[in-house]
Amino acid sequence: MTRWVRSLLFIGQMYLVMAAMALVFLVPAMITRRAAYAGVHLYCGYVRWTARWMVGLASEVRGEVPRDEVLIAAKHQSFFDIILLCSVLPRPKFIMKKELKWTPIVGWYAMRIGCVPVDRGKRGAAIGRMLDDVHKGRALPGQLIIYPQGTRVAPGLKKPFKVGSAVLYAQLGQDCVPAATNVGLFWPRHGILRKPGLAVLEFLPRIPQGREQAAFMATLEAEIEGASDRLLAEGGFRLEEG
Repeated sequence: MTRWVRSLLFIGQMYLVMAAMALVFLVPAMITRRAAYAGVHLYCGYVRWTARWMVGLASEVRGEVPRDEVLIAAKHQSFFDIILLCSVLPRPKFIMKKELKWTPIVGWYAMRIGCVPVDRGKRGAAIGRMLDDVHKGRALPGQLIIYPQGTRVAPGLKKPFKVGSAVLYAQLGQDCVPAATNVGLFWPRHGILRKPGLAVLEFLPRIPQGREQAAFMATLEAEIEGASDRLLAEGGFRLEEG
């Protein structure tokens, strides 16, 4: 069986099981958020398991998994890094683009676990509302995940880090845990083909609360990009010099 056919079968069953699990956990998740988290954790673990035996894509999470209330600033290369984050974090919640709120299944569960939809054109206002919710005690506890570059970035490409992560870091009064990855080598942003290998998500040392914005941004970018480049090289990718 060709790798492309295996990839197609893997993706097909992945979405079928997503729908089935969503139905199984729907009523319990309406009653308690614990059930919503349980469904998310079970599904993400299932995807990691089936990726390994169906397409040869093993996965590994390195570093100390944060379990307290922290800000996680993560490299984003494909849907698979979301799967890895949600498989190990106790209460993950994402800063996500507003359009995903209306995505069948994913959107409802995302809102149920406390994800924050933002309008890309009005990100500052959305972050302001979120901070207001946090300060007034309405926001759910957990690990808030932001993608500092604002979008998926393919291996080898560079995109600027946006200031939103620094604003959250300063205003929330929480430590920031950077996270690096190489998943884009094996599970690309677009397309069907899934490649065999070892996809890694690595939690890096915390950046303690209290740094000035410029120092925070410089440290965050250096840590995430440096570790992601190292993981890409480990996976067989060779960065072009210059």
